[in-house]
Amino acid sequence: MSAYIQKLIAQGEHLQLDFKFEISDSKKIARSLVAFANTEGGKLLVGVKDNGVVAGVRSEEEYYMVEAAAQMYCRPQIEFATREWDVDGKKVLEIDIPKSNSGPYSAPDKDGKWMVYIRVHDQNLLANTVLLKVWQMKKRKKGITIRYTDKEKVLLEYLDQNNNITISKFQRIAGISRQVAEKVLVDLITLQIIYMDITEKSTFYLINPDINSDPFSEMKIKSR
Repeated sequence: MSAYIQKLIAQGEHLQLDFKFEISDSKKIARSLVAFANTEGGKLLVGVKDNGVVAGVRSEEEYYMVEAAAQMYCRPQIEFATREWDVDGKKVLEIDIPKSNSGPYSAPDKDGKWMVYIRVHDQNLLANTVLLKVWQMKKRKKGITIRYTDKEKVLLEYLDQNNNITISKFQRIAGISRQVAEKVLVDLITLQIIYMDITEKSTFYLINPDINSDPFSEMKIKSR
């Protein structure tokens, strides 16, 4: 077995590596492509089962289905690189997807609705509204200015005493709408005062351990 492929397979599926026994649905594989591009980039190994057993690529059509996925079912189109490997007489297709610097990318869900996906551990998950707004904010050329109001105070005091918080919990303890809660979270994430931990079931917000104990000491902070 190729030492390179053997080393990859030994890692198991993770943030930047996914195994595909076969490719039979271009729309489904498009979700994997955009998830990698929207996160840290990654590799697909086609012809490898989830348990790491090499089954081999069954048809040349599988490459063309990946190509169709990248061109027809990814917005914008995704560029990728491929290499073929011979593993004990079985062909493994390595697909390398770079991290996007211009995204986010989207792909159709099971109902045909175009959605943004991200890679979390070894899964492809939908990007939430807060993350999408953070991406939009980071693309702005001008800085942002926020003030230390009761909303920010409630959030940061809670996080000083607790490990994390959900947006619904923040809404309840601050007595604010979801829209307002999202705005506060987006601003603080953009300024790297807090960060988000996205899981399959929920999203948690945590204080950035690298910030000063009082990030709003001057009552106003502007991103640079």
